[in-house]
Amino acid sequence: MSDLIVVGYDDAFKAEEVRLKLLKMQKEYLVDLEDAVVAVKDKDGKIKLHQMYHLAASGAVGGGFWGALIGLIFMMPVLGAVVGAASGAAAGALTDVGIDDDFMKKLAETLTPGSSVLFVLIRKMTEDKVLDELKGTGGKVLQTSLSHDDEAKLQEALAAAGAAS
Repeated sequence: MSDLIVVGYDDAFKAEEVRLKLLKMQKEYLVDLEDAVVAVKDKDGKIKLHQMYHLAASGAVGGGFWGALIGLIFMMPVLGAVVGAASGAAAGALTDVGIDDDFMKKLAETLTPGSSVLFVLIRKMTEDKVLDELKGTGGKVLQTSLSHDDEAKLQEALAAAGAAS
């Protein structure tokens, strides 16, 4: 089962910076991310979600491949690739994996303009090493599915960073 962690930042760019740290830790096998999305509320109050996975693009690539392959069988590879890419992109755009977009937008609406929030869905992690890496990032835990003890450890690590700044 995955754990959801939502951390808010006063800076519009800080959530993306922390997400990049988490992606680096994933390459080092310290954390296994299912999803990591950054929501930014701009100065006009508009919310923009920056997804980790772009399903429409990957659907178009996969659909184009399979469409071209099927098109080769019927001697129309170009038409097959076009139809396959279009249907793959449509299927990818309609597919929602990871964290619910509506949930993220509703929570991000509560932010002040010029701030950001990081939504992370974690399958598993090496807790002590990840918390050490997150020191120095600041932020406030807004919501989590962690136990009370683990949530307190995370907030303590984030707060220690704020005191060090």
